[in-house]
Amino acid sequence: MEPQSNQQKEIEKLAKDYQVAQEQLRLVTLQLEQLRAQKAELDGAKEQLEKATGKTYSTIGGIMVETDKTKALEDVKDRAELTQARLQSINKQYTELRAKEKDLNAKIADIYKGSQ
Repeated sequence: MEPQSNQQKEIEKLAKDYQVAQEQLRLVTLQLEQLRAQKAELDGAKEQLEKATGKTYSTIGGIMVETDKTKALEDVKDRAELTQARLQSINKQYTELRAKEKDLNAKIADIYKGSQ
């Protein structure tokens, strides 16, 4: 059995790193989709609360309880702000991973072009 050349080892390492980056990108993309959906839901809840007149209810541990509209609105706004902050953080991660993936792809392509 022939020992692997340094170039083969480098290609294998880059390919493995590329696969890891793709999987991380997939997971981050799923997180982004979930957070965007959560943000849209919270924005809708905020809008409905602002329009609401009369009694306001909140769900706590699967139980609906009457709550103060101002307190409920504050809670929804806080959750929306937290979700927005998480969205920004995950977007940054996505951008960094996308750049890493492109870099690895370019390195792999360069090695293959150089070996032909």
